[in-house]
Amino acid sequence: MESDKRIPEFSESDGKYPITEDQKVVDVRESGESVVIAEDSGTTLLSPSAERALTRKFDLRILPVLAVMYLFNSLDKSNLGNAKTYGLEKTLKLKNDQYNTILSVFFVPYVLTAPFLAILGKKYGPNRVLPLMMLSFGCFTILVTATKNFGGLMTLRWFLGMSESAFFPLVIYYQTTFYRRGELARRLAIFYAAQSIASAFSGLLAYGVFHIHTGDLADWRYLFVIEGCCTVVFAVFAFFYLPQSASTARFLSQTEKELAYYRMQVDSSSIVNEKFNLKDSFKIFKHWTSFLILAIEICLGVPLQSVQLFLPQIVARLGYSAVKTNLYTVAPNVSGAVMLLILAFASDLTKWRFPFVALGFLFTFLGMVIYAGIDVKHQLHVAYFATFMMTWGTSAPSVLLDVWYNNNIAHEGRRVVLTSFGVPLANLMGVVSSNIFQNKDAPKYIPALATTAAFGATGLVLTLLLGAYMMLDNTRRNRKSGRKIQAKDIPTEKLR
Repeated sequence: MESDKRIPEFSESDGKYPITEDQKVVDVRESGESVVIAEDSGTTLLSPSAERALTRKFDLRILPVLAVMYLFNSLDKSNLGNAKTYGLEKTLKLKNDQYNTILSVFFVPYVLTAPFLAILGKKYGPNRVLPLMMLSFGCFTILVTATKNFGGLMTLRWFLGMSESAFFPLVIYYQTTFYRRGELARRLAIFYAAQSIASAFSGLLAYGVFHIHTGDLADWRYLFVIEGCCTVVFAVFAFFYLPQSASTARFLSQTEKELAYYRMQVDSSSIVNEKFNLKDSFKIFKHWTSFLILAIEICLGVPLQSVQLFLPQIVARLGYSAVKTNLYTVAPNVSGAVMLLILAFASDLTKWRFPFVALGFLFTFLGMVIYAGIDVKHQLHVAYFATFMMTWGTSAPSVLLDVWYNNNIAHEGRRVVLTSFGVPLANLMGVVSSNIFQNKDAPKYIPALATTAAFGATGLVLTLLLGAYMMLDNTRRNRKSGRKIQAKDIPTEKLR
């Protein structure tokens, strides 16, 4: 059992092994091999070597494609910040806080449509819905090239928010159908690192594109043409490439498909490939911990969106030119991806989740406080290091928080529903970020930095409280059963 993991109630069987609902017996040998014995006496051996070979196939066949898809998702969402540094506001004749309004409007449809698209993803398969969403936001990105004014750009940002809304929740759910609970954090981190790499690549791409001075288009418009076209092409490829689930993947043999199915039965889902039931899935909100998780998502969202949307403006305070400012956002974003991988691998290794989520919040808090409290012009190196801490503290909590509660939900439908509310809620905090970074506060943005730090501190406290509750609850359950229970002792088939 993960040290911070809350295991649902279960009942012991009378036999030697735990009996699952469909009369399959699960045994865990001392060697570490798990054996699933069906009612027809057939057996499936879940050996470590066979599982490693299987997960390597998933790592090579599925993970890179999802990472590239999310890279384009992040590029198409965050490129507005790069364009702003090179004349977007002037070209479109934006006035007052219209740029902030354009940023904010993205998050309204993002939250409103995410649960519906996530449900469609569960019903028809993430392998179909994800590429279609990608195709849509690629097309809307290309259309930004044709915008002439505030109204046109705001309309496209609205539809862009709709088409991207359930992307990350569906990817999280999709990965839970391929990987065991203890394998998920580092895989999701590798996938999510694409966002940090995208932010870094966006700075590099912007640096290169803004040197294009040919043609009738404004320099910043080429950024949307290149990113949008690449997105559309890759979406078509992904539609035909991604398998519906681990147990139906074309690149697996029949034996490997059976192994993939039983892996999920033992250590991921109570019913593998379960059909979606709306009423049953929404029962997740009968648990008060679900609302505490949503509160943590809110606290995570403000720092996450502030760094994603305004890092170029934060770095601009260092006093460099517009082109060099974009270049100087690369290193912090790359370091954020590295820190994410370090914390995720450590989390999977130790089987702890909440301490690493809390550590991420601490990084964010310290980074914002340092940057707001020092004389940036006279302490450039310290200020620039603070921007590194900001990126360290935004990516890791997002991934590990999502892994934390997905690990604790064996019901596939409830897993999709909570994720489809939690992730968009965090992204909705982009409305807060968009409105606290006011032009009148430039270049210091002290009110925005202080607000972001406050959300980070609150998230830190709530994470520690939830983790402490889960530890106490596990102790209570161990005392009630008369023995120390670990996650490997109970197949997820029994966790309904």
